[in-house]
Amino acid sequence: MSAQSQTSIRNDWSIDEVSRLLTLPFNDLVFQAQTVHRQHFNPNKVQVSTLLSIKTGACPEDCKYCPQSAHYHTGLDRERLMAVEKVLEEARLAKDKGASRFCMGAAWRNPKDRDMPYVIEMVKGVKQLGLETCMTLGMLSPEQAAALQQAGLDYYNHNLDTSPEFYGDIITTRTYQDRLNTLRNVRDAGMKVCAGGIVGMGESVEDRASLLVQLANLPKHPESVPINMLVKVKGTPFENLEDLDPIDFVRTIAVARILMPASHVRLSAGREYMSDEMQAMCFLAGANSIFYGEKLLTTNNPEADADLKLFERLGITPETRDGYDDEVHQTVINEAISEQQQPPLYYDAS
Repeated sequence: MSAQSQTSIRNDWSIDEVSRLLTLPFNDLVFQAQTVHRQHFNPNKVQVSTLLSIKTGACPEDCKYCPQSAHYHTGLDRERLMAVEKVLEEARLAKDKGASRFCMGAAWRNPKDRDMPYVIEMVKGVKQLGLETCMTLGMLSPEQAAALQQAGLDYYNHNLDTSPEFYGDIITTRTYQDRLNTLRNVRDAGMKVCAGGIVGMGESVEDRASLLVQLANLPKHPESVPINMLVKVKGTPFENLEDLDPIDFVRTIAVARILMPASHVRLSAGREYMSDEMQAMCFLAGANSIFYGEKLLTTNNPEADADLKLFERLGITPETRDGYDDEVHQTVINEAISEQQQPPLYYDAS
C-alpha cells in the first residue's frame, strides 16, 4: 500500500483509549490489528532471532518472575561469562538454521568495565558472520551504550516489564526511571531499541494498557517489542500464580500491533506453553517475530523443528535481511524440516 494509506504513527496514546482497545469484541480487535499489520508488513513473513545466555544466574536484582535472580532458589546453575569463540560457534549454528538476528543475554544488573572488552568482541564477531546483533546486559551508562554502538551492535533489549503503577509489586532493586534512562542512553547512542514487557503476573487490564502506553509514547517506538507470557518457575514468588487467559495474551499482541504499527512485535517467553492454534492467532493479531530454538535464556522454547513445521503449515517464511536471498533462506528451512535430528541452537544453561 502507499504511504498515504498507512496508519499514522502516534506517540500520544492515553491509558483509557488503550484500555478500550483491549476490551473490544475479539473479532473486531483482531481485524483492526491485522488491517494495520498488512499496511506495514508482509503478513506471511516472520523475523527469526536466536537468543543465547552468555552469562547465567546470580543476578542481584529481585525481579519476582526471574529464575536468574540470586534472591530465589530455583535450582539454576550459575555460569560465568562464556568465551567469545563459544558464542561465535553458537551464532554460526543459528545462521545455518535460518536465524537473521543473534541476541545475547547476560544476567547482570549492569555490565562491569572488565566485561566490556569481551562483550564488544562478541558483537564484532557476530556482525562479521552477517547476522544482526542484539544484546541485553542490564542497565547501560551513556558511555557503555556508545561503546556497544561503535562495536556494531544493532539492537539493545531492555524491557519495561509492566506498568509504572504495578512495577513496585514486581521489582524493588531498580526503578522504572532506571529502565527508561537505559532506553534513552541506547537511543541517544544511535542503536535500535528492543523493549516490551511480561503479561500474566497478576496485573490488571489497566496495567497492560499502561505498559503499552509507556512503550508507544516513547519519543520513537521501539523497533522490536517482545511480548512475554509469564513462565512460572518453581522457587520464584510467582510460581503459583493463576494462568493467563490465552485470549488476553492475543489481545495484548493485537493492541501492541495497533499502537506500534511499524515495529516488530515478538512472541517471546512462554511459547513452549502455547498451542499451535494460539501461536497462529498471535500471528493473525500482528506478531511477526519469534525467538527460535530450544532455549530462551533459561526457559524452554519450542524445539526448532516444531517452529519450522508450524511455519510450513501456516505458509509463513522467515523474514530476511537486505542482501540475503529469500530462496537461500527457504532452502535452509526446508532442509531443516526434513532432518530427523536438530542440533541445539541454544547453550543449555539450566
